[in-house]
Amino acid sequence: MSFDRAFHAAATYASPSHLEDFRKRIDPGWIEAALAATGTATVRRRRLPAEQVIWIVLGMGLFRDRTIEDVVSKLDLALPGSGGTVARSSVSQARDRLGSEPMRWLFERCAQTWATRSAHAHRWRGLSLLGIDGTTIRVPDSPENRSTFGGQSGRNDSESGYPLLRLVALMVLRSHLIAACNVVGWGVSGERRAADSLLSSIPPRSLTIIDRGFFAATFLLDLESGEERHWLSRARTDRAYRVVQRFGRGDQLIEVDVTREAREKRPDLPRTFQMRAIRYKRKGFGEQTLLTSLRDPKRFPAAEITALYHERWELELGYDEIKTELLDREETIRSRKPDGVFQEVWGILLAYNLVRLEMEGIAKEARIEPTRISFVEALRLMRDEWEWLSVTSPGAIPKRLETMRRSVKRYVLPPRRPRRFPRVVKIKMSSYDRKRPLAQRTK
Repeated sequence: MSFDRAFHAAATYASPSHLEDFRKRIDPGWIEAALAATGTATVRRRRLPAEQVIWIVLGMGLFRDRTIEDVVSKLDLALPGSGGTVARSSVSQARDRLGSEPMRWLFERCAQTWATRSAHAHRWRGLSLLGIDGTTIRVPDSPENRSTFGGQSGRNDSESGYPLLRLVALMVLRSHLIAACNVVGWGVSGERRAADSLLSSIPPRSLTIIDRGFFAATFLLDLESGEERHWLSRARTDRAYRVVQRFGRGDQLIEVDVTREAREKRPDLPRTFQMRAIRYKRKGFGEQTLLTSLRDPKRFPAAEITALYHERWELELGYDEIKTELLDREETIRSRKPDGVFQEVWGILLAYNLVRLEMEGIAKEARIEPTRISFVEALRLMRDEWEWLSVTSPGAIPKRLETMRRSVKRYVLPPRRPRRFPRVVKIKMSSYDRKRPLAQRTK
């Protein structure tokens, strides 16, 4: 049985009492819509039609430690008449034909559906909790990738060892599901500018926790422009303000000037805007100030806000799950061509959301928060499940899935302990010289 047929079979035969709806993962109709919306629909049956190539790209993200040929074999994607195998060259050509746009479309459709439902289920005082932050991913050092993505510059204008991809995500903090993402080259856009495109994905009645690097009048006022959309950030030490009203000890309404440069670029911006400032101190740390659009001290108590801010760290943990666990801490991803890089990254993000969606389902059955489920064990569950579905008979699927979910509950994590000391490392860096790119060594 091919993998996509097994997927359909699971949707048909799964027990509703143990599996609300297996199709909640990826509706097969979404795949067809992704191909149609991007003009990539398969016109004739090739050895690897576009529908199956999408599963290959997902498999590349989910089975990081295996070759593409092994991914194809494990998911049983070879069509009748192919001799049971598919050559690497045919996979590469099929990926080129597919392109990156169908994967981007499919990720955005799935992310919007899954994250909206998840954010609604894990609210704080009627507000969905989200976070925005960025990270980088190294890509193979090919001339095409270096030209397209660029990288960091060091001393004497030396280039970074690998081209870099900048990834800025909007994440549901209490489930780690990625709601939206902007993927650009390091040299194409800065982190805050890349985050501008995510503002339209922030739902109404929400609170978005951001790093202080995103603190800018244009960004914050645009974020607030939606229906009860709020933000929370740590204050910069150089930020000047005027006190408008005092709510309590360390809790006050302040007014901040919008810079002349910002108003020259955006004449619609006001000269000043107001926000709430909350000073607090945690054991082992210095005094901090939080700034937020949550201006009502009765509806939003200061003590809850200070505790809530530290959930921003969930976004960093999500990035760690992607880079350390899903990608096995490899130096780079696989693709040596720019469009293949984008295609692969969208597949990785979609595979990550699939694992996180599975974790949310397990947490719901166990009646605990999704952050209490081990990502490592859930990833193993998903890998085993996908492999097993490609070779099993439909009638045995419900019992197998039930057994898998029951066994993974043994890996429920203990409640999260708060961090009590500043982050430090024992080893700062290697004493070896850095290996420069070939182009620099031959100058």
